[in-house]
Amino acid sequence: MQPAAVKPTISIDDLDKLDIRVGTIESVAEIPSSNKLMKLTVNFGDHSRTILAGIKQERENPSEIEGRQALFVINLEPRKMAGEVSEGMLFDIGYADGVVPALSVPEKPVPNGSRAG
Repeated sequence: MQPAAVKPTISIDDLDKLDIRVGTIESVAEIPSSNKLMKLTVNFGDHSRTILAGIKQERENPSEIEGRQALFVINLEPRKMAGEVSEGMLFDIGYADGVVPALSVPEKPVPNGSRAG
């Protein structure tokens, strides 16, 4: 893999706009109308959200991530895809570079809802 060029510089204020939190993936469900998306139910400690992730073709068994903690962007506008509403985005590594994606995970268990940054 050839690393992509570094994106333009942003201010710390721009970075502060992102709300990236740890959540535990409680369930992974099929979305029959989509050949890419899976429906994740994610526990953020004080609430759960539905987050759609394009992991159906990336993993032989998408449900293998159930019970795992990962990072999610949770302050995106809700977005309707394949007839379902996504309330955030799975923060994974590699997809944009053509590498088989990997979850972005904390090095040890932390409370759900913990913020990155």
